[in-house]
Amino acid sequence: MTHTETVETDAGSARVTWHAAEKARLVLAVGHGAGGGVEARDLQALAAVMPGHGVSVALVEQPWRVAGKKVAPAPKTLDVGWRGVWPALVKPGLPVVSGGRSAGARVACRTAGELGAVAVLALSFPLHLPGKPEKSRADELLGAGVPTLVVQGGNDPFGKPEEFPKGAYELIEVPYGDHGFAVPKRAPIGQDEALTIITDGVVKWTASLG
Repeated sequence: MTHTETVETDAGSARVTWHAAEKARLVLAVGHGAGGGVEARDLQALAAVMPGHGVSVALVEQPWRVAGKKVAPAPKTLDVGWRGVWPALVKPGLPVVSGGRSAGARVACRTAGELGAVAVLALSFPLHLPGKPEKSRADELLGAGVPTLVVQGGNDPFGKPEEFPKGAYELIEVPYGDHGFAVPKRAPIGQDEALTIITDGVVKWTASLG
């Protein structure tokens, strides 16, 4: 079951596309990155797979994207948009996992505590800008304050798995994957296999949340 709704926020109109589970026990809300929308391969894979495991997926499009702008606004504005959408994501009796890819993962980490998320899913967390490991955003990830799963490509220029600091979170590596989890044609795993690593990992992790 899929349906789309528009949600008004202080940052403008956001859009939520629901991929509902028949008997949901959990909602997974995921936002997109600064360079693309909810058509990202990892978000679409989760939307296709998770409802079969009792998890309703809400793909959240930030107001700037809905408005047709090409450049994401400042992090504070992204947080405003996410906060504004949150009430529409909360369904009676269903815990909500706050998630996102890249910039969306940062938003989820920064706002999890105040919004009452039960956990955070950070896809392609941008630990630093490419080539600038000294400017780490680890404090955002470590400050989420709830159970957190990081899914990271093995060749992500925004932070390879081995660059991540030790902390109270789990990390799944997608071998050979870049920031968008694309794998080279010469890699020993194919694109479908890479996406299955993501979906299998998230299915297992969400089951462990209770």
